[in-house]
Amino acid sequence: MPSLNELVRHHTNLDSADVEWIHLLVSEWQLLSDLSFADLVLWVPTRDGSRYVSLAQMRPNTGPTSYQDDMVGHLVPRGRRPMLDVALDEGRIVREGDPEWREDVPVRVESIPVRREGRVLGVIARNTNLLTVRTPSRLELTYLQSASDLAQMIAAGSFPFPGEQADMDALPRVGDGMMRLDAEGVVTYASPNALSAYHRLGLNADLVGLHLGKTTADLAPPGRGPVDEALVKLASGWAPRQTEVESGDGVVQLRAIPLKPKGDHIGSLVLLRDVTELRRRERELMTKDATIREIHHRVKNNLQTVAALLRLQSRRMENDAARGALDEAVRRVGSIAIVHETLSQNLDEHVAFDEIADRVLAMVMELSQDGRVTARRSGSFGILSADVATPLAMVLTEILQNALEHAYGPKAGGEVTVRAVRGRMPAPPDAGWGNGWGGGGSRVEEQLLITVTDDGVGLPEGFDPQRAGNLGLQIVRTLVVGELGGSFDMVPAESGGTRVVLEVPVGTSAP
Repeated sequence: MPSLNELVRHHTNLDSADVEWIHLLVSEWQLLSDLSFADLVLWVPTRDGSRYVSLAQMRPNTGPTSYQDDMVGHLVPRGRRPMLDVALDEGRIVREGDPEWREDVPVRVESIPVRREGRVLGVIARNTNLLTVRTPSRLELTYLQSASDLAQMIAAGSFPFPGEQADMDALPRVGDGMMRLDAEGVVTYASPNALSAYHRLGLNADLVGLHLGKTTADLAPPGRGPVDEALVKLASGWAPRQTEVESGDGVVQLRAIPLKPKGDHIGSLVLLRDVTELRRRERELMTKDATIREIHHRVKNNLQTVAALLRLQSRRMENDAARGALDEAVRRVGSIAIVHETLSQNLDEHVAFDEIADRVLAMVMELSQDGRVTARRSGSFGILSADVATPLAMVLTEILQNALEHAYGPKAGGEVTVRAVRGRMPAPPDAGWGNGWGGGGSRVEEQLLITVTDDGVGLPEGFDPQRAGNLGLQIVRTLVVGELGGSFDMVPAESGGTRVVLEVPVGTSAP
């Protein structure tokens, strides 16, 4: 399906400001659809004026649809729908005409001009399914009257409100709870959900007849100072605003929509939603996140303490081999501490591993005191989970440390290069991933290919990395194969030296 911007670009002469107004309208018109119990279709004249193109469509949450098919992108000649022509040419809401019959369903059609700065940009066709029409209740009458007021504001160019665009998915909807206020801010109608929400805040009376702003301020916690005045004004519906009110055991989200169908303020709509349980869960998650970050912070501190103790012990050792073993242990502990430090600064259990890799490189390169051996990274590891990042940091430490110790002589220098590439491949249950990147398959497994290349003396003749008894290589094999489920190999580099190749799975997803 083409996007709204694509349809505008291909078929109309709307400028960028007009398109922005259309986007703002489309972000808000679920409200009009729900209040009207009707489908909305936005028609805009084409560049040559001979046809209309449908840019957007909205179905109601409060009633049956009158369009089973998707209308976006449809083109109709001018003259086929006279009500669109009248609304566009005369700039007024058109309600004349008999109901249309669509698949044995009677549909009442109305046309609402969309005006911006005195110009009519297009027409909203409001289509109401009449098959389920019955004697309207007080709620439905209030909905329809509010929809009529909003339609007049759209036709006058005073709705939607510029500069007030927000995340509509996070704001209350008509079905969540609605109140109608008069020009003084007194409640003239409150839906059952709205009344229940205010009872949650501590109100023990009916809302009808109360001044909503003062009532809401009285329910809010005391000692708010100047905030009380702002809350009174917002809840009274004088300006298009949204806020949350918390009192006792309840949290209610409010959104005020002033109604000015003929230019004068006649009252307002207030949409509200009881978000008590949602906010409670959010606070629990925030508390858990803070606890997890604090745990990572404390683990990092404890590991740094262990590293410091090992470092002190190393300085007291007279045996060079023992001192070297303790220094290796310091670096192993340090690589794990780096991961926990990064996790302590994040909101989830995922880290950008590039920063960790760079810090591991810098830490291990401290072994080369005179700077004879340098290290650099190319490519990106991307975002990794903590379950992958922690062992991978230790593996990287061991491989780099091994390169420094065995690839270069006492006075030799060179460069160690770490390269990371992420790719996707088919992930059948019994297949390895060495068949290549990016093939077909119902699901794909994302893999991380890491190569660590040095330009040192190379591997000894007959060396088998899968059997070598070196402690560092044993750690690498155990972590890569056993914990990460990947593969590990060491091969001669093409230009001399050694290349270590790691292949690690980092997730499976739909293609």
